[in-house]
Amino acid sequence: MATRKQNTTTRRGVPQAIGNIVGDMMIEKGLTRGQSSETVEAAWRDVVGEEGAPYSRPGRIRRGVLEVMVSHSTMVQELVFQKAELLHSLRRLLPDTKILDLRFQVAPIDDK
Repeated sequence: MATRKQNTTTRRGVPQAIGNIVGDMMIEKGLTRGQSSETVEAAWRDVVGEEGAPYSRPGRIRRGVLEVMVSHSTMVQELVFQKAELLHSLRRLLPDTKILDLRFQVAPIDDK
C-alpha cells in the first residue's frame, strides 16, 4: 500500500478548523439567520411602523432574502415602493443578519 506524501510547500496561511471556515462562509453568503426570529420580528415592526405591522410578518431568511408575508396585494405594492428604505433600516437594526433583499408574498397573517 502506497503512502501519501504531504506537500507542505503549497499550503497557504495557518491551518483552520473546517467548522470555522464553513461558518464564516455561511455568514458571508447570508445563509444563516444570524438573529432570532423574535429579534427580526421586533425590527420589522419598528421599520414598518404601526400602519404596516398588522398587515405583514417577516418569515425566514433564505440566502440573504427576507421573506415577508403580507395580508393583501395593496399592501405589497406599498411595501415594494418603500423597499430600499425598509432594507436600509433593517440592515441598521440587524447588523449581524445579512439581509440582501426583501421578497413580499400575499399570505394570511395570524394575529399575535
